[in-house]
Amino acid sequence: MAQRHHIYLVPGFFGFANLGDLKYFAHVQDILQSAFERLGVDAAVHPVRTWPTASVRKRTLRLLQTIAETAGEGDGPIHLIGHSSGGLDARLLVAAGASLSEDLPAERYAGRVQTIVTVSSPHRGTPVAAAFNSVFGQRVLQVLSLATMYVLRYGRLPLSAVLRMGGTLVRLDNRMGGGQDALDQLYGELLHDFSDERQKAIHDFFTEVGEDQALLAQLTLAGMDVFNATTRDQPEVRYGCVLTRGRPPGIRSTVSAGIGAYGQASHALYVALYRLAAQTPYDRASMPEYAQVVAMRRAWGDTPDLKTNDGIVPTLSQVWGEVICAVTADHHDVIGHFDDPDHDPPHYDWISSGSGFKRNDFEKLWAGVADWIAAGMAPTGA
Repeated sequence: MAQRHHIYLVPGFFGFANLGDLKYFAHVQDILQSAFERLGVDAAVHPVRTWPTASVRKRTLRLLQTIAETAGEGDGPIHLIGHSSGGLDARLLVAAGASLSEDLPAERYAGRVQTIVTVSSPHRGTPVAAAFNSVFGQRVLQVLSLATMYVLRYGRLPLSAVLRMGGTLVRLDNRMGGGQDALDQLYGELLHDFSDERQKAIHDFFTEVGEDQALLAQLTLAGMDVFNATTRDQPEVRYGCVLTRGRPPGIRSTVSAGIGAYGQASHALYVALYRLAAQTPYDRASMPEYAQVVAMRRAWGDTPDLKTNDGIVPTLSQVWGEVICAVTADHHDVIGHFDDPDHDPPHYDWISSGSGFKRNDFEKLWAGVADWIAAGMAPTGA
């Protein structure tokens, strides 16, 4: 009999795999499971519950532990899909000589990995990490993360909350800081709307976040320069990437965000984040390979410049391995956080980027990822 393939979904920075019924990869998991069934592949799709802001090494150890608990002791193939910084965890797991745990050698499972797919991953860092790498910036990130949970639970944020968050990000963009009391008040107001049980779960989540925030420094441009110098790809592993670019802030993105007060206030958040992510200096430029350029031009008609990003990660920083898909979408559109409340289960978009990314784009993207993984599957079983 053919062996079962194990697919692992690794959350990104500040990502929660499963906080009660708030699931980071809920829509992705459903689509992938259906896609592999369509392809006749016996696959188990596993979301990984990782530390939100811990170091890449610690997050990779959690990935290794999850694989050890779920993949069995045989030689069944393993495939890793990482969103945002989750793609870095996947790369480190299979890197030669990676030292993660004395009790659980990575080589035992890394040798079974056939493919790694990175989705909107900051392989060469993101300026956003440096902007948030302060006491004030870390508090802003905490409120943004709670806002994401709020939207997934209730569909949208209170308009007053969106307006205040936009003002906070403008201060961060200008390196002004301050506003700690306002952030604390906003955090308390959002948290108050959750049930007592959910509040406790969220409190535990952020307590865990506060214990280790090493990932912020590692995701800077300088931090990822060191990571890439010490983390080698494995020739027997296929590396593929999904690239995202948002619409540059302007008249077109503003109109696409809608004429309502909520859409425009939410769009202001996107504008602030986009400007932060557009600050890669020219001396950090990295030229894509010819085949990667061809794939981007086929999808977009041009090659992104250093300023092009998805609201969190510069697009050129996301290029690693074969380009599976290149889409116009913001950083969270590709994991199902776009506006389609009538779908069952519903999609909710907490930040209006005006990307135009919809359910059919989402389905096409992840079906393409499944096809790419299946196309390279080595024969198994007998």
